[in-house]
Amino acid sequence: MDLACTPEEEEFRARLREWLAKVLPSLPPKPSPDDWPGRRAYDLGWQRMLYDAGYAGLHWPADAGGRGATPTQHLIFLEETEKAGAPYVGANFVGLLHAGPTIAAEGTPEQRARWLPPVLRGEEVWCQGFSEPDAGSDLAALRTRAWRDGDDYVVSGSKIWTSHAEVADWCELLVRTDARAPKHRGISWLAMPMDAPGVTVRPLRTLAGSTEFAEVFLDEVRVPVANRVGAENDGWRVTMVTLSFERGTAFVGEVVACRRVLGELAREARKNGRWDDPSLRRRLGRLNADFRALWRLTQWNVSESEATGGVPGIGGSVFKLKYSHARQELYDVAAEVLGPEALDLSREWTLDRLSSLSYTIAAGTSQIQRNIVAERILGLPKGR
Repeated sequence: MDLACTPEEEEFRARLREWLAKVLPSLPPKPSPDDWPGRRAYDLGWQRMLYDAGYAGLHWPADAGGRGATPTQHLIFLEETEKAGAPYVGANFVGLLHAGPTIAAEGTPEQRARWLPPVLRGEEVWCQGFSEPDAGSDLAALRTRAWRDGDDYVVSGSKIWTSHAEVADWCELLVRTDARAPKHRGISWLAMPMDAPGVTVRPLRTLAGSTEFAEVFLDEVRVPVANRVGAENDGWRVTMVTLSFERGTAFVGEVVACRRVLGELAREARKNGRWDDPSLRRRLGRLNADFRALWRLTQWNVSESEATGGVPGIGGSVFKLKYSHARQELYDVAAEVLGPEALDLSREWTLDRLSSLSYTIAAGTSQIQRNIVAERILGLPKGR
């Protein structure tokens, strides 16, 4: 693992800091959390600014519309934008962090030309249609069916926890195209237009009061065969590419944010007198060590990615597993620091604490991550 930045990478960091200092004061106020059309417009407006400045799809290959930057430069970008308080990718995260990189890695030239530029320019939003009500954590047990009818697939079924479905233009959709094949086979990866006849979106309200997830019902939706990424029935392998991006670098900016919150908690504890509690100080110190270790693990994963062509490896599961639990403990400590104010839903830390409860489920449950680590890294036998 190489922890040192080259002179070129430090120059990149300096230019990025200068640009952020110039443009961030010009951003409009953030819209209300409940205003999803407004949030979509705000997030895509920021994406267009990144595109115009040459920072969109920084780590994407040049032939996919990106800058072909190294994973280390991408890491610098995520670190500096979070430190500067720049907007997160928001409503566009599936397109930028999951679907886009997958299409760049697995799509045909025609698919790359059709779908990647609008994502980079901030013109189209994607959602993720993977999870299903009856599949639980076993993604390969999905039941949404797709059968061939000429040049189309006809899709029927339902999805749940579909991120940003209510404002999405496209959905990265997993369907079963061969019901007789073993469950990890017979799956295909489709790009489905969300305005297609037969698509019904029903938003779900989370514990924090947000509706960034939805149920999606599919009633004989016609999706062109040309929208299939990868070969028919090869969708599980393509999905592993998607999930490697989801678990590999998608949470990097949040590690930086957690380290910032940790410092704020320490300052708040000193101010309100809770710093005198030695057990609280120990918890804060342990969390500081955890997040420093997670940052080093991120650098290790990035170094591995540079050596293997840019696709994150299974080390992302180690990161995801540890990060999910560290984040939950961070906001448990936040509640301890705030005391009775931890019940105030207007406090940012309170909402973040509610949100943190989902992290051991989202992007693959902790149980699934432990299985991946046990079987694919430690070489343990599969459970019966």
